[in-house]
Amino acid sequence: MGMPRPVLVATATLAGALLLAPPPATAAPRKPQPPVRAGGGLDTAVGVAPAAAAGRALGAPTPALRHDTGYPRRTVLVPPPVNPADKSVKLGLTPYHAIAPKLNELQKLSDRVSVEVAGRSAGGHELYLVTVTAPETAAQARDQERMRERIEHSPAAAAKDQKIKSAYKAPLFINNNIHGNEWEGTDAALKLIERLATANDARTTELLSKSRIHLNVTANPDGRIAGTRANANGFDLNRDFITASQPETRAIRQIAIDKQPVMMLDLHGYVNGTLIEPTTPPHGENYEYDLFLKNSYANALGMEAAVNGLGYTPQKDGVQPAVIPFRDQQEGWDDWPPIFTPQYMPFHGTVVAHTVEFPMRVNGRDYDTQPVGELRRRSTINTAIAGAAMRATLDYALDHRATVIADQIEIFRRGAAGEAQRPVSEETVPGVPGIGPEDVYTAEFPRAYVIPAGSGQRSATAAARLVDDLTANDVRVVRADERFRLNGRTYPAGSYVVDMHQPKRGLANAILADGRDISADVSAMYDISGWSLGLLWGATVNRVEDGRLRVEGRTVRAAAPTGHVAPHGDLALRLDDPNEQTAVNSLLAQGVRVRRTDDGTAIVPGSARERARVLADRYGVVFRATEQRGTADLHRTRVAAAVTPGELFSLREMGFDVVPVSTAMLNAGFDWSAADVLYVSTGLSYKALDPAARAALDDFLKGGGGVVGLGSTGAAFNTDAGLLAATAVEGHGDANGVVRVVNASGPVTGGAPGHSFVYSPLWFTALGTGVRADQSYGSGNPLVSGHWRPLDNGSGGPLDAADRASVVSGTSAQGSPVVLFGTQPLFRAHPKGMFTQVGRALLITGA
Repeated sequence: MGMPRPVLVATATLAGALLLAPPPATAAPRKPQPPVRAGGGLDTAVGVAPAAAAGRALGAPTPALRHDTGYPRRTVLVPPPVNPADKSVKLGLTPYHAIAPKLNELQKLSDRVSVEVAGRSAGGHELYLVTVTAPETAAQARDQERMRERIEHSPAAAAKDQKIKSAYKAPLFINNNIHGNEWEGTDAALKLIERLATANDARTTELLSKSRIHLNVTANPDGRIAGTRANANGFDLNRDFITASQPETRAIRQIAIDKQPVMMLDLHGYVNGTLIEPTTPPHGENYEYDLFLKNSYANALGMEAAVNGLGYTPQKDGVQPAVIPFRDQQEGWDDWPPIFTPQYMPFHGTVVAHTVEFPMRVNGRDYDTQPVGELRRRSTINTAIAGAAMRATLDYALDHRATVIADQIEIFRRGAAGEAQRPVSEETVPGVPGIGPEDVYTAEFPRAYVIPAGSGQRSATAAARLVDDLTANDVRVVRADERFRLNGRTYPAGSYVVDMHQPKRGLANAILADGRDISADVSAMYDISGWSLGLLWGATVNRVEDGRLRVEGRTVRAAAPTGHVAPHGDLALRLDDPNEQTAVNSLLAQGVRVRRTDDGTAIVPGSARERARVLADRYGVVFRATEQRGTADLHRTRVAAAVTPGELFSLREMGFDVVPVSTAMLNAGFDWSAADVLYVSTGLSYKALDPAARAALDDFLKGGGGVVGLGSTGAAFNTDAGLLAATAVEGHGDANGVVRVVNASGPVTGGAPGHSFVYSPLWFTALGTGVRADQSYGSGNPLVSGHWRPLDNGSGGPLDAADRASVVSGTSAQGSPVVLFGTQPLFRAHPKGMFTQVGRALLITGA
């Protein structure tokens, strides 16, 4: 890292370019402490969400937002019942049940205000998208849509289009309350909507004639009501992009695609002083960072001036001056992973994107201990600061409309042309201070990716899921009509090609690329550093570096159906994909006798063929003919699970019958006759059980009850309960990413992918008699992409993990079957190709 970045101040604006001047020679750069960001690190919360919330998340479609009607678009909202327990009330803020009546009033008040329902939360609450703009006829709205599509799909022509330059209304997006217990953005948004609805000054009139302002009033109504960071499924929604497991995240994704904002804000709390992105290194390598940094830094300066201009002081109000991490920090607030809203949006053309953290804490312990008057004083300050940030952003949008539209077009033009990225420097991003080599992150884009069909594809079901995810993210995918050849390899008809000469190549690469090892670049990362769907979702993905791309085919909106059932004989179903696991659990729930082979394949009798056809159609799985009979029966497995919300959701996605448990729940009394397997990854300590609870658990284990343990908590449970003879060795607690693994043949990991995901990785040594290594870390440095350094004493690094067992299994002295994982196969419901390792373990230990 270089020297501390100098603090520079804006002195003037001219022709859309922000001019900067250095501080006086006597001014010393501020060196605020590195930010403490909530929600970073390994997930440790206990998943207790009701199954209904998972069902809503898995089954809820995301409505497409309309383009064929003008503005205003009036939606009469049905207010939910009044809820006095809404946690917003104590803070003097707007409870969820009061938002719909307020929006109904604002629609009546002004023809500038439109409301649409963008979807429903996991808890079943409506998500309100408000658009504020000057009225448009249906024909004018269609014309705006044609220009938006031209910007994305014909960017070279759009760059020369005079009508776009003069008449296109810049789309702006303000996302509020994605963390439910960071409330005040919603209230600032409601105030802003009302002001824009009624103001008649020339500047407001011009703003609304030249832009559309889209506001997601509360992105997380479940959390707003309950006073929780997460939604009803326990998910931190600002970690769910790319995976998009939750309906709230999918709604925001659809807004990004349909509205294509040039600028966006994501309102959060609480960091004092107000923290305004852009960020410290490392920077997301897949977007056009020069265009992003130029605009985002300039807008950050405007927001800083607006926030500080409110007049709050440390002495009078406890409010510190605003902080811009790119300028004021060395590291600790990165924009590397695409899982955060402002880091996801640039892939859809956003050239100004910020997390803004207002300063005064009102959640957590403060919510419970501070006087109501003090909490309301703080929330009033936060609302004012959020409003100042919003207004400054609208000012920037109006003053720099031509620039941000042109830069969005340039993002798409570079992608479509296959041009190289421009590394950031003082020359490529003039006016931004302190740019150094530590800020340069660029990607080497391949010519294409191919997801092969037929025998070249590891799992047709996984390939279809990956294609569906790409198209849902607005990545262009072509399905080949005929056999074709690329880079000396022949691919069959039906293979999918992602041509990387496309407007959203950055997003395609973020999804499909392996990623990189950034361990040497920074000392620590805030959150995950590796996420490759190409390596973690179970499909075969081939990278094509160069060559002429001539593939006859058609662009698809979804993958072709993959489900198939052999017409004769008994049926074999490989348990390599979560959909295959779901299908097996459905058959078991219907009373079908299913057996397994030694490698974990499920054998289904031919008499269940009609039921298999239904499941093949529903889940896209392939039942092949077989003459195998299997070696053991599978049974419907009931799981008592002390797990994270992501793991709980994933288990339910695979169709397991799950009862959440914890230390407290077991101490309160638990009926072990309702469970076949105990799965432990968080929130359960054998030592913390009272005598009665421990005795009941020991009886369950002596009766053959199975155990699946994951991570340090699972390993500690194994040791304390005296189960498998295996010593768990902990790696660096912050280490995370994609790793190479070697799988042994057998029912747990046989045939599994050669990669897995880790966070706080473990490995196992000193394996006792009968303890089997089902999976091991790869030789050398097993880290493919992510951040994994040794500890200060030199231990705990990836070289220490090499060739060590990452998954082990065996039978305890009590007779209990046990499987232990040092990896994170279900992490935040993300690494789909790893799910069935846990699924198989549960079926085996529950038999």
